[in-house]
Amino acid sequence: MSIPHDTFECGHTLEELSQYLDTGEFPDPRHLETCPDCRNGLDSLRRLSTAGSELFSNDLAEAGSGNDDWMKNILANLKLELRPGRSIPLRSEHPADTLTETEGSVLALVRSVTDLAPGAVAGRVRLEGDVTVPGEAITVNLDLAVAFGNPLLGSAAALRQELGEALARHTELNIAAIDITITDVIETPREEP
Repeated sequence: MSIPHDTFECGHTLEELSQYLDTGEFPDPRHLETCPDCRNGLDSLRRLSTAGSELFSNDLAEAGSGNDDWMKNILANLKLELRPGRSIPLRSEHPADTLTETEGSVLALVRSVTDLAPGAVAGRVRLEGDVTVPGEAITVNLDLAVAFGNPLLGSAAALRQELGEALARHTELNIAAIDITITDVIETPREEP
């Protein structure tokens, strides 16, 4: 599987982070402790790895379809979502203070909540609407891959509720809707008797 070679603002790549997780080697180990882009990237790659391990005890070809397009799509979107993105203004008690959070941090929050849902893997995540305007109605669009056998409507409804609570707790966004599209149903390997 090929990992995109795009470079983050800090100069490092998703491929370097993936190699670090595989080998423990990184050109600048101290950088990993301080760079939010690299830390988000490592967290996302770890969650993706965990989700992949849970969904597959064998490689994808042995699991059934032999098609790993869903994983390639996740990696392609992951590199886009690791960018800081737009600055989202936050309220401040002091008029002279300017507080913001990044769109990338909100996308990472959506992804982390989604990855805690059993049998679910976040695909593309997007915030629709002008997040730079306080109070503007925002729609969260989430593409989701689920393991075969999970109740689709129940999974989506429960996840929508959890995402709404997490976004209300950790952001000041006016979330008008959370649209979840199940784009893939992944066949899990059958256990041998």
